[in-house]
Order: sequence, then structure tokens, then C-alpha cells
Amino acid sequence: MRTGDNMLLIAAQERVKKVVVLVLVMWGLWVPLLQAQEKPAIVIRPFVMANGVSWPYDMQRMTQQTLAELQNKDGKKYDISSEVSPGKSRFYTLNGEVLQWHPGNRAERWAIGMGTGRETAKIHYWLTDPSGKKVFEHEDTIRAEFWGNEYADSVGQLAHPFADKIATRLAQAKLE
Repeated sequence: MRTGDNMLLIAAQERVKKVVVLVLVMWGLWVPLLQAQEKPAIVIRPFVMANGVSWPYDMQRMTQQTLAELQNKDGKKYDISSEVSPGKSRFYTLNGEVLQWHPGNRAERWAIGMGTGRETAKIHYWLTDPSGKKVFEHEDTIRAEFWGNEYADSVGQLAHPFADKIATRLAQAKLE
């Protein structure tokens, strides 16, 4: 090889080294930025019943309805699922319990109307961080919808208000 060719080869190697270093530096800057933009996740667990509370509906379907409602309302802000995704560092777990349930009074609904006599439930729910610390907690009374819903046979008239109330409250929560 001639000396001029060696000089060109050395110059090309130096340029490649500079490009590699630049790529590594850029990668080192972008990865933390991408991780910082990762949406936190909310993992939904089925609610339980407080001692002595009867609950005539399928809680798995209530959980699915809640998951769907949260995905619809808060899906841009959080990853909503029923399981923790592997490698997910920022997640909260939604747990809760049904404190009371009242089936409502059909005669009252028919005779008086105006929303009286509807089925109701009192629910308590909370979010915990990965360490188990509660970061949000709320208690609500939910009432059946006026016109019913398509899941009434398996989850009653409370499915949509149950999920909607939780989604509304979580949207108000100031989570990281």
C-alpha cells in the first residue's frame, strides 16, 4: 500500500469512529427520554365483597367493564390492563371492595319514577404503587342507570356506572 492510501484509510477509520461515538452518545440521550415518556400502567384487580355483603353479579365481568371504560377514558394517559407487563417500572394496582349493595325497589321506581328505587352499591377503591403504598383512595355510592345496559343479566344495571365512576375519579387523581 502506498502512503497516500494509508492516509485515506486512517482518515476513513477516524470518521467511522466519530460516527460510532456520535451514535452511542445519541442513543445514551434518547433512551432515558423515551423511558421518561413511558405511560404508567394501571392494573385492575377484581373487587372483593366486604363481610356480609351479598353481590349477585359476576365480578370478573364487572372488572372487564371497568377495564374497558378506563381504556376508553384514560387510555391516552395510562396503559390499562389486568396484568403487569414485563419490564414495566411505573404501574399502579387498582383494588377495591363492595361495601354495600341494595337491589332497589321496582314498585317505587314504577310508582314514583324520577330515579327513585334504583339499585345502588357503595364501593371503596384505591390505587397502590409497586411498593404497596396507597397513592389514591376513594369511596363512592353508585346508582343504576335509568335505561339499563346490554350486560344487565350478568352484571346488573351497575356495570357502566361502576366503571364510569372509577374512571372519572382516577382521571381526577394527580398521578405521576
